[in-house]
Amino acid sequence: MNMTHYMELLAVNQPWNLLIFMAGPVVLAETLEITEFYLLFTRNFAGWVHRINRAAGIIVGIYFVGIICFLMVSAVLPITQAGEWRTAVDVIAVACYLIGGLPLIYIALQEFGWVNAHATVDKTLQRHAICVALFLVFGHIAMVTGMLDPTLFGYRADPSQDMPSMTHKD
Repeated sequence: MNMTHYMELLAVNQPWNLLIFMAGPVVLAETLEITEFYLLFTRNFAGWVHRINRAAGIIVGIYFVGIICFLMVSAVLPITQAGEWRTAVDVIAVACYLIGGLPLIYIALQEFGWVNAHATVDKTLQRHAICVALFLVFGHIAMVTGMLDPTLFGYRADPSQDMPSMTHKD
């Protein structure tokens, strides 16, 4: 079966790549999202939910700095230099995954006080919510395009790399 580099990244080295590149960031981002909603509705910034929100924002931002650096050096640059992209859907999937991390990095920068240090609580909440929404949009675009078979868009794989059929022929 042919797959995008995004899907291939998640499929190889099981279960580690799936945990590192999908489960870890998604659990942190979803924790950020859920606690963000709580804070937006309750305005309770003194409790443990706010501390979890802040920690998740910092951790996921730092995490994505590492992921983006690693994937740029080990995947994006070599694939680009070798001309091995598997059509536009492959580029879109990988690019959206990487772009999706940028709003989370921005949240971490806010939490460290390196950007918007003098913003009001409402402005900070607004920017957090926008950043989480952007992550969700880009993350879902990456997942959907990453699951597409690139041969639908004209990619022709090397036949020696095809996986053997799972059907039993007599």
